[in-house]
This record gives sequence, C-alpha cells and structure tokens, in this order.
Amino acid sequence: MKWTRIRIKTTTEAEDILISDLYDIGLEGAQIEDKIPLTPLEKEQMFVDILPESEPDDGVAYLSFFIEEDSGLNRDIDATIDKIHRIISDAGEYIDVGDGTVTIDETEDLDWINNWKKYFHQFYIDDLLVIPSWEDVKAEDSDRKVLHIDPGTAFGTGMHETTKLCIRAMKKHLKSGDRILDVGTGSGILSILSIMYGAGYAVGTDLDPCTIEAVRENKESNGIKDESFKLIIGNIIDDNKTQEEVRLSLGDEGADIVMANILAPVLTALAPVIPAYMKRGAVLITSGIIEGKEEDVAEAFKAAGLKVIDISTEGEWKSVVALKE
Repeated sequence: MKWTRIRIKTTTEAEDILISDLYDIGLEGAQIEDKIPLTPLEKEQMFVDILPESEPDDGVAYLSFFIEEDSGLNRDIDATIDKIHRIISDAGEYIDVGDGTVTIDETEDLDWINNWKKYFHQFYIDDLLVIPSWEDVKAEDSDRKVLHIDPGTAFGTGMHETTKLCIRAMKKHLKSGDRILDVGTGSGILSILSIMYGAGYAVGTDLDPCTIEAVRENKESNGIKDESFKLIIGNIIDDNKTQEEVRLSLGDEGADIVMANILAPVLTALAPVIPAYMKRGAVLITSGIIEGKEEDVAEAFKAAGLKVIDISTEGEWKSVVALKE
C-alpha cells in the first residue's frame, strides 16, 4: 500500500500544540523527530547496552504524518496542505512555530498503526492503570482501576501531561452520581474515567465526527453503557443547536463538573458560555494550557463570574480549576 508522508519543520516548543490541532483535521499517529534529551525512564526502556549519542537540543522538531493513498485527505491533498498551513499560521500567533515549512513525499508498505505497539505500553496515573488491548493486566494490578485504550485512533490515551492534570482534578472534585460535561471529548477518556470513578452521567461535545467511532470503541472496551455517556457533535461556543442539545441532555440544573482539555485560546472563548451549563457549586476543570497562558485563562474565568480555586502544573502545561459560587 502506498502512503503520503506530510512532514512539517517546526520547534520543540510547538510540537505538542501542532499535533493536537492537526489531529482535529484527521492527521493521526505523528512521528516526532527532535533532539530533546531522553528521560531516565526512556533510557531504561531502550533495552540496549550502549545508549546512542545525541546531539545538543537545537529546538528544531520535524513532525511526520502518514495518510493512505485512497483516503479523503490524500485525494484532496491541496486542501489538506492548505488546512495545515492555516493551523501553523494560527499557532504562530501565540507560540514560536519556527520555519513552519511543509513537504510531502510518498512511501510504501508503512504499517504505522501497528508500529504504535512498539512504543505504547501500559502505564500508571496514580491508582489508575492505562493499558492497550495487546497487553495483559498483571496479577499485582488486579485491585487497580483499569482503563483499556489503544493509540492509533488518536485523540488521546491519557499519557499526555494535560490529560493527567484533568484526571487528577476530576478525582479530587468528583462526587458519586455527578453529572459531567466534557467539552472537546476526543477519545472520551475523561468522561469514561469519570463514570468509572462514580459519576452518574456524562455528556461530551466535540467538533470532529471521527470522535464518534473513537468514543464508541473506548466505551465498549471499558464496559460503559450508552445511556451513561452521550456524545454530541457540534460547537458549544456558538452553535445554538448544540447548546440546546447539551441543555436538554444535562437537565435544568446543569453539570456538577465541566472538563475541557483544550488550548488556552479556545478556553478563553469558552469562558463566557460555560457557566450557563454549571450548577451553583459546580467546578470547571481545564487543561491544555501552555505555561505562560494560565493567567489569561484565569482572568477570562473571573470575568465570566467564576472563582479560580487552583492552578496546577505538569511539565510545561497548566491546569486551571474554577468554581461557580
């Protein structure tokens, strides 16, 4: 099978943000080339006697995405490239994207989805075990909560710092039977985990129709019933139909917890809208905020009448939690 490779030259600072935004247009399974030094854990997992020598980190990163020859993204490759350029340009408004150059070429017989299995293994987030379908739960982990999720369908596995921040804040504030609103659902991981930890009902919204299949698979893998988790495709910020559907789904009182793992500019746009879906005493948990942008988000929440109660850090990412008093 032939594949088209799209390769973007950018910066290590921008690579996470661009990958997240490019997932939204259907580009999955990013291959990252950079000179960021290996962490101690990564070195342990290489299983070699002599580690490869690495050059000094120059801040440059190359992101490669592979699309099938007969896919819609490839059939209208010019439109796809235009979307990529727009995403890079938009990101350049608030972060250094470097060259931002895009090149395309062709390769054959690339089994990139299965190649994920070389790199994605079970891992822990505090008391939670996150495990792919091709690995087994160890006997010593039998008492843990287990989230079954595979990479390759994109949208998030829980490994990223932003997701970990949301999960920890959700566990801190969640009460049994709570109603959840998950804005920017993606893989559904936050909604699924909230139900696993005791939430009574979750409503998720997302712009991308591809989310439907990803959420369906992950609900099935984790034994989540359809009546416990409703997915709505649409923009809650400015789409009246989506807003009304969310209201009807949550009921008159609204959500006990709202979660949004989205980039800072979207969170500031969301701020004036979201309190209408929150009960009095409800908590808004947000992440996806690059260091340095947390005050912008906090100020937007305050302007919307919410009280900021916590700002947390994981790596270079921030989480802002606010309360509707």
